[in-house]
Amino acid sequence: MSDVNFYRDNGYLLTGRPLFSPEKFERLFALFEEHLANRGDLKPDELDVPHMKDPRLFDFLMADEVLDVVEPLIGPNIGLWSSHFISKEPKKGNATPWHEDSAYWKGRFDRFDKIVTVWLAIDKADVENGCMGVIPGTHRNGFSEYEKMDTDSRIFKIRIKDSQVDESKVVWLELEKNFYSLHDSRIIHGARANTSQRRRTGYTMRYFSNELVFNREHPDNLRHRIYHCRGENVAGNPLIYL
Repeated sequence: MSDVNFYRDNGYLLTGRPLFSPEKFERLFALFEEHLANRGDLKPDELDVPHMKDPRLFDFLMADEVLDVVEPLIGPNIGLWSSHFISKEPKKGNATPWHEDSAYWKGRFDRFDKIVTVWLAIDKADVENGCMGVIPGTHRNGFSEYEKMDTDSRIFKIRIKDSQVDESKVVWLELEKNFYSLHDSRIIHGARANTSQRRRTGYTMRYFSNELVFNREHPDNLRHRIYHCRGENVAGNPLIYL
């Protein structure tokens, strides 16, 4: 089965390949360490949309190495939706609740079938330090039932109800540094707490097909910036061209 067919059937993909050259990855690693050191009152897992403050990250977000793995999955007309450094500290990095990204973004696009996340391992990620897990095939199920969480997290405030999640089917996406996974915005995924002595950090780079219509009137979209990466602006979205 080809990578593209596997992704379409299962909603995720592990390629077993590094994303950037060692030198380029080290530059990104250094940028993350800078953002982590200067995060202020943010928690290490709350470094959301850092590219909106740091244009140096576009060297990675717009790189051919990334867009060339995204294009076979969502087509040639690519926009940048968001990015996020998510870091779990040793012994105290919290669990990431089971969720579908599309549920957090409900109403912000007209549909979610062509949004993909590239999850790049800044640190080695394994089960012990809280790597991401996915439930294959759940990208075809529609929105799950959610409940509110008792949390002070600025990012994750709702989670899928336990009755909706079959953890026996979870595939854990273990990654070496600079290796990556891809997942559909609709797939159920999450991560356990970091119980190890090692940090676990990923950089999520999220892309959408410009066949999708960005809802300009949605409250969460009013200040959100989306960027042209490659191809045509089919839906006439308010893209920023760099």
